[in-house]
Amino acid sequence: MQDERTEETGRRAPAAPTVPGSTGSHRSAGAPSSSRMFAAYLGDVEQLLDAQRREPALREALDLPRIAVALADPKLRSSQERVSRWCEEWIRPPGAERDAQGLDYERLSRSIIERLGQASDRDGVPMRALRRLQLRRHARTMPRGFLAHRSADLPARENEAFDTSRALIEAARRWYARNACHDPIVQANLARLAVLR
Repeated sequence: MQDERTEETGRRAPAAPTVPGSTGSHRSAGAPSSSRMFAAYLGDVEQLLDAQRREPALREALDLPRIAVALADPKLRSSQERVSRWCEEWIRPPGAERDAQGLDYERLSRSIIERLGQASDRDGVPMRALRRLQLRRHARTMPRGFLAHRSADLPARENEAFDTSRALIEAARRWYARNACHDPIVQANLARLAVLR
């Protein structure tokens, strides 16, 4: 099921074709794929948050937009413009102005875009981020669920790191589930990363 933003932006991949003679609800042989490598990366960031290691979690989470943009490019390239568009499209959940904790997604998205704009490797292939993703390809344990909770008694900087990390993890999950799992370029790039040494 597509949300309203899909029709507005037109940037998300079209649904997979259906098998002739079937109803529109059944997918063809190209069923959604999952990536253990990508799930393990997200799980690692969640575990850092669970362990209250918010700064390392934030560093890993801030790579997610660059990773997503690079995976969607045949040459694994990322640009600041495409990263900004990804953030604008995926960070704010469809239909959400604020979440239950009062999280302002528009402000958060602007803050993330600004932070990512200051990075030294803004354009080109984000090799370091892709290498860290690639290292997750041999993960033996599946990531556990997201258990960390935002705490009101944390300093503002730590709360911001938590909120930013959480928003990026959720955005990456939405992106993968609604777009990347059906995108042949993303799937080909994930397969390439899985076999490269």
